[in-house]
Amino acid sequence: MLTVRIINQSPYPLPEYQTSLSAGLDIRAAHTMPVTLRPLERYLFPTGLYIELPAGYEAQIRPRSGLAWKRGLTVLNSPGTIDADYRGEIKIVLINLSSEEVVVEPGERIAQMVIGQFIPIAWQEVQTLSQTQRGTGGYGSTGTH
Repeated sequence: MLTVRIINQSPYPLPEYQTSLSAGLDIRAAHTMPVTLRPLERYLFPTGLYIELPAGYEAQIRPRSGLAWKRGLTVLNSPGTIDADYRGEIKIVLINLSSEEVVVEPGERIAQMVIGQFIPIAWQEVQTLSQTQRGTGGYGSTGTH
Protein backbone atom coordinates (compact mmCIF):
# COMPACT_ATOMS: atom_id res chain seq x y z
CA MET A 1 0.00 0.00 0.00
CA LEU A 2 1.27 3.47 -0.92
CA THR A 3 1.36 6.11 1.84
CA VAL A 4 0.41 9.65 0.78
CA ARG A 5 0.86 12.66 3.05
CA ILE A 6 -2.27 14.81 3.37
CA ILE A 7 -3.37 17.98 5.14
CA ASN A 8 -7.12 18.22 5.71
CA GLN A 9 -8.30 21.78 6.37
CA SER A 10 -11.94 20.89 5.80
CA PRO A 11 -14.42 19.85 8.50
CA TYR A 12 -15.07 16.60 6.59
CA PRO A 13 -13.44 13.16 6.68
CA LEU A 14 -10.46 12.31 4.50
CA PRO A 15 -11.24 10.96 1.03
CA GLU A 16 -12.18 7.32 1.35
CA TYR A 17 -12.92 4.22 -0.67
CA GLN A 18 -16.60 3.28 -0.57
CA THR A 19 -15.94 -0.45 -1.05
CA SER A 20 -12.93 -2.70 -0.48
CA LEU A 21 -12.28 -2.97 -4.24
CA SER A 22 -12.91 0.67 -5.23
CA ALA A 23 -10.15 2.36 -7.24
CA GLY A 24 -11.37 5.89 -6.53
CA LEU A 25 -11.44 7.76 -3.24
CA ASP A 26 -14.53 9.95 -2.89
CA ILE A 27 -13.73 13.64 -2.31
CA ARG A 28 -16.09 16.05 -0.56
CA ALA A 29 -16.74 19.68 -1.39
CA ALA A 30 -15.64 22.03 1.41
CA HIS A 31 -17.67 25.14 0.57
CA THR A 32 -19.72 26.68 3.37
CA MET A 33 -23.13 27.35 1.77
CA PRO A 34 -25.17 25.40 -0.81
CA VAL A 35 -24.17 26.24 -4.39
CA THR A 36 -26.81 26.24 -7.13
CA LEU A 37 -25.53 25.48 -10.61
CA ARG A 38 -27.76 26.51 -13.49
CA PRO A 39 -27.64 24.46 -16.71
CA LEU A 40 -24.17 24.70 -18.30
CA GLU A 41 -22.83 26.67 -15.32
CA ARG A 42 -19.52 25.64 -13.76
CA TYR A 43 -18.10 26.23 -10.29
CA LEU A 44 -14.69 25.71 -8.72
CA PHE A 45 -15.25 23.83 -5.46
CA PRO A 46 -12.65 23.89 -2.67
CA THR A 47 -11.87 20.64 -0.87
CA GLY A 48 -9.58 21.82 1.93
CA LEU A 49 -7.17 19.01 0.93
CA TYR A 50 -3.46 19.32 0.24
CA ILE A 51 -1.42 16.25 -0.71
CA GLU A 52 2.20 15.25 -1.18
CA LEU A 53 2.55 12.45 -3.70
CA PRO A 54 5.78 10.47 -4.07
CA ALA A 55 7.82 11.04 -7.24
CA GLY A 56 6.53 8.88 -10.09
CA TYR A 57 2.87 9.16 -9.02
CA GLU A 58 -0.06 11.34 -10.00
CA ALA A 59 -3.61 11.77 -8.74
CA GLN A 60 -6.46 11.96 -11.22
CA ILE A 61 -9.74 13.69 -10.37
CA ARG A 62 -12.66 11.98 -12.07
CA PRO A 63 -16.44 12.33 -12.09
CA ARG A 64 -18.66 10.28 -9.82
CA SER A 65 -20.91 8.16 -12.03
CA GLY A 66 -23.98 8.62 -9.81
CA LEU A 67 -23.74 12.43 -9.97
CA ALA A 68 -23.34 12.31 -13.73
CA TRP A 69 -26.26 9.94 -14.30
CA LYS A 70 -28.73 11.15 -11.68
CA ARG A 71 -28.01 14.90 -11.66
CA GLY A 72 -26.00 15.74 -14.78
CA LEU A 73 -22.91 16.92 -12.86
CA THR A 74 -19.45 16.08 -14.12
CA VAL A 75 -15.84 17.18 -13.64
CA LEU A 76 -15.13 19.69 -16.39
CA ASN A 77 -11.41 18.99 -16.91
CA SER A 78 -11.76 15.25 -16.61
CA PRO A 79 -9.54 13.68 -15.69
CA GLY A 80 -7.81 16.46 -13.82
CA THR A 81 -4.20 15.69 -12.99
CA ILE A 82 -2.46 16.50 -9.72
CA ASP A 83 1.31 16.27 -10.15
CA ALA A 84 3.70 15.07 -7.45
CA ASP A 85 5.22 18.55 -7.07
CA TYR A 86 1.89 20.40 -6.56
CA ARG A 87 1.30 21.53 -2.96
CA GLY A 88 -1.75 23.76 -3.33
CA GLU A 89 -5.33 23.01 -2.39
CA ILE A 90 -7.13 20.44 -4.51
CA LYS A 91 -10.04 22.18 -6.19
CA ILE A 92 -12.62 20.58 -8.43
CA VAL A 93 -14.44 22.17 -11.36
CA LEU A 94 -17.97 20.81 -11.73
CA ILE A 95 -20.29 21.65 -14.58
CA ASN A 96 -24.04 21.11 -14.72
CA LEU A 97 -24.86 19.38 -18.02
CA SER A 98 -28.51 18.84 -17.11
CA SER A 99 -31.42 21.03 -18.17
CA GLU A 100 -32.32 21.85 -14.55
CA GLU A 101 -30.66 23.69 -11.66
CA VAL A 102 -28.66 21.44 -9.34
CA VAL A 103 -27.77 22.25 -5.73
CA VAL A 104 -24.44 21.03 -4.33
CA GLU A 105 -24.44 20.87 -0.55
CA PRO A 106 -21.38 21.45 1.66
CA GLY A 107 -19.69 18.13 2.43
CA GLU A 108 -21.25 16.39 -0.55
CA ARG A 109 -19.11 13.78 -2.33
CA ILE A 110 -18.49 15.49 -5.68
CA ALA A 111 -15.63 13.60 -7.37
CA GLN A 112 -13.25 10.72 -6.98
CA MET A 113 -9.47 10.62 -6.89
CA VAL A 114 -7.43 7.77 -8.34
CA ILE A 115 -3.71 7.54 -7.55
CA GLY A 116 -1.48 5.96 -10.17
CA GLN A 117 2.10 5.50 -11.20
CA PHE A 118 3.35 6.90 -14.46
CA ILE A 119 6.43 6.27 -16.54
CA PRO A 120 8.47 9.31 -17.59
CA ILE A 121 9.50 9.16 -21.23
CA ALA A 122 12.30 10.44 -23.41
CA TRP A 123 11.45 11.40 -26.99
CA GLN A 124 13.34 9.76 -29.85
CA GLU A 125 12.83 11.82 -32.99
CA VAL A 126 12.64 9.72 -36.16
CA GLN A 127 11.58 10.15 -39.79
CA THR A 128 9.25 7.11 -39.96
CA LEU A 129 7.22 4.90 -37.64
CA SER A 130 6.66 1.14 -37.82
CA GLN A 131 3.74 -0.09 -39.92
CA THR A 132 0.61 -1.64 -38.35
CA GLN A 133 -2.60 -3.14 -39.73
CA ARG A 134 -4.56 -0.10 -38.52
CA GLY A 135 -2.03 2.40 -39.84
CA THR A 136 -3.36 5.95 -39.81
CA GLY A 137 -7.03 4.97 -39.35
CA GLY A 138 -8.42 7.26 -36.69
CA TYR A 139 -11.84 8.28 -35.43
CA GLY A 140 -14.34 5.53 -36.21
CA SER A 141 -11.93 3.54 -38.35
CA THR A 142 -12.47 0.29 -36.42
CA GLY A 143 -16.28 0.38 -36.79
CA THR A 144 -18.98 0.05 -34.16
CA HIS A 145 -19.54 -3.74 -33.98
